[in-house]
Amino acid sequence: MSTRSLKDVHAEVKAEIARTDTKTGLLLAFVGAVLAGVWTVARDLPLTVPASIAGGLGMVLLVAAAGLLLRSARPNLRGRHGFPLWATLTAEEITAAVATDLVADIAGLSRLAVAKFTCLRRAVDLTLTGGAMLLLAALLTLGGAAWGR
Repeated sequence: MSTRSLKDVHAEVKAEIARTDTKTGLLLAFVGAVLAGVWTVARDLPLTVPASIAGGLGMVLLVAAAGLLLRSARPNLRGRHGFPLWATLTAEEITAAVATDLVADIAGLSRLAVAKFTCLRRAVDLTLTGGAMLLLAALLTLGGAAWGR
């Protein structure tokens, strides 16, 4: 593999990490807004026991999703590639490391990208499940209100 194509692969992996981080930030903001909105609305509603259980489970799932998203966004300062490594080297050492260690950097960044993507994927699954539980809680609440009339 030529040096040019290694640089392309390196840039592609870094771009994938950036895309995953962007998605993580957007989903974290969305989950936070949903949690705040649901809490604001639900605290003033008379909820039935099934609606409370479904809504509580939905909130727990959303909090778990937020935890996964925060884990994905957490900086990895122990990694041997990227900023922490460069911060410990002189200019000459950086030049030598980049010249000889590009393949190892690609491998390390790829593992980081997969870990971030896995957390993001699990968080999306939890968010969807939590949203479904909140929708069920809303339907149970509306149904209970309709039955109570």
